[in-house]
Amino acid sequence: MINKAIFEENWTLIRSRSTERWSLMADYDLSKVDKAEVKLNKFITMLRVKYGYTPEKAREELGRFWAEYIAKS
Repeated sequence: MINKAIFEENWTLIRSRSTERWSLMADYDLSKVDKAEVKLNKFITMLRVKYGYTPEKAREELGRFWAEYIAKS
């Protein structure tokens, strides 16, 4: 699981790799997250809209993405 602080601190990195993981996520969508006050919440919302995830599933997918990134680092 990724928390708000980690997400916000690593947003640039997450943003750069998001389209590799979630092909439906366009740069236009990510720019909306850039402008959001709480980027984590906006990103979760974008995953829900694009993929039809429940809030829990979106958080789980994001957590899996982050865990895989950390494991490779």
